[in-house]
Amino acid sequence: MTAHAQLSFDEIVPEVEVPLHEVTFVVVDLETTGGSNAQDAVTEIGAVKVRGGEVVGEFQTLVDPERDIPPSVVTITGITEAMVRDAPRLDSVLPAFLEFCRGSVLVAHNAPFDTGFLRAGCERLGLRWPKPKVVCTVRLARRVLTRDETPNYRLGTLAGVLGARTEPVHRALDDARATVDVLHALLERLGPIGVRTLEDLLGHLPDVTPLQRRKRGLADALPNASGVYLFRGPSDEVLYVGTATDLRRRVRQYFTAGEKRSRIKEMVGLAERIDHVVCAHPLEAEVRELRLLAAHQPRYNRRSKFPQRAWWVVLTDEPFPRLSVVRAPRRSALGPFASRRAAADAVDALQEATKVRRCTERIPAKDPRGRPCALYELQRCAAPCAGLQSTEDYAPEVIAISDVVAGLGTGVLHRLRTELERLSQAQRFEDAAVHRDRLAALVRSLDRGQRLAALAAVPELVAARSDGRGGWHLAVVRHGRLAAAGTARRGVPPMPVVDLLQASAETVTAGAGPLRGASPDEVRVVHRWLTTGGTRMVRCSQPWAEPARGAGAWHTWLERAVSGRTPYAAVD
Repeated sequence: MTAHAQLSFDEIVPEVEVPLHEVTFVVVDLETTGGSNAQDAVTEIGAVKVRGGEVVGEFQTLVDPERDIPPSVVTITGITEAMVRDAPRLDSVLPAFLEFCRGSVLVAHNAPFDTGFLRAGCERLGLRWPKPKVVCTVRLARRVLTRDETPNYRLGTLAGVLGARTEPVHRALDDARATVDVLHALLERLGPIGVRTLEDLLGHLPDVTPLQRRKRGLADALPNASGVYLFRGPSDEVLYVGTATDLRRRVRQYFTAGEKRSRIKEMVGLAERIDHVVCAHPLEAEVRELRLLAAHQPRYNRRSKFPQRAWWVVLTDEPFPRLSVVRAPRRSALGPFASRRAAADAVDALQEATKVRRCTERIPAKDPRGRPCALYELQRCAAPCAGLQSTEDYAPEVIAISDVVAGLGTGVLHRLRTELERLSQAQRFEDAAVHRDRLAALVRSLDRGQRLAALAAVPELVAARSDGRGGWHLAVVRHGRLAAAGTARRGVPPMPVVDLLQASAETVTAGAGPLRGASPDEVRVVHRWLTTGGTRMVRCSQPWAEPARGAGAWHTWLERAVSGRTPYAAVD
């Protein structure tokens, strides 16, 4: 793929590392009715907002816990039930606190305790937890202070050792003020050893292994641009592939305390260098990632490494066709499926709605000499193997399946829905639920396959999406594959860039199968980009049209079935 009119480094607004004196910290402390964020409640929130060593705001309020406060807790905090009786409840306090700390780094002494209560409160109240960066002063103190300097790492002890101006007394605001002084004292000790930015600070926390710290310099040469990165091992093998809107910033996160995955820490320990590919926009980065995953199959990636392992359901090329699960179909097929089991479930649903044969033996068109099986007795097969059904009589079942797969009719789906209604009316609700889920899965797979096949059928289309800065992200798509990607920045006429992209785009020859030989993952990614985010069609070599009588007409039924509001609803 060729990218044109790519934004220069100076024209990109990068997410650069923030010096510590420019970071806004919100130091918070909670008082609660106990230690369990699932069972207990908050009684007081105190927080101090600081930047550059100066206090820029404070937040303090008692909170009605809507439950009794144990006497043992009253003894420690001094907060009685009478004090909180007229206090605001958490549902009015928590939104105000989240606004107070918006865009800041959260700091707490024993941070998992405080953030655990805040997250639990958000979950109960249906609020979005903003996932701020968090600094725990207990962990930081363990990295900075030795046992010779402090007997323990309790807040009261550290406040005395480090000369805090406020004495912690188990009240939220006073304890938050004391934690501010502890934080500043610890940061002063980190300066001489090179901890000067927020990333440096996060990278100095105890969860960072020595190998992570040592190899952080591998990211220094990466640009602040979107693209794909590749970690390479001692033999130059690709260990891991990923994408980023800011390569340098994202890769540096692998060397900080924010990286918790043990297998990724192991990968970082093996890495010797990091390659990168700058991309015109996120779609190109995502497609390149998929292609690199398929090419290198990195041991530390867990997804999309084997795009050729998709499964499909086809009708066999025989006088009496049957349904078969295959890897690489050469014509119309149902799929793709991520697993053979999912494909087999689709086969079961189609066989349930039709009398297509289930046996695997080859049956000649004339003078078959087989014997009927049990399915004939159950009236689920007309026994073509025994000459009891001609190819002409058998054809309607094959046509019904072919039509539903191609989006030319939904007779099979209507048969399955009729059976669902029968089970429901007979009050066989467990059987009806199983049948409903099977039908929903079939509708979903048909709809997905028909949409992807419709895109793959288009020889060429050009699309544009706003870059959010007055310019355009451009893509040339041929048979569902990204053939070229580029950017027309603000002020640059986009159509000459489109012409150049089309002229220099990769040649794509349509292959066999519903997706014309394209990877299902790539067609899915391209389809999502084309149908979301306000993407506009610029040119199209032929109409991009999805089947009018396809499974998309069943979206209303599918939404009802999945939501469970009315499990046995019919399509309007």
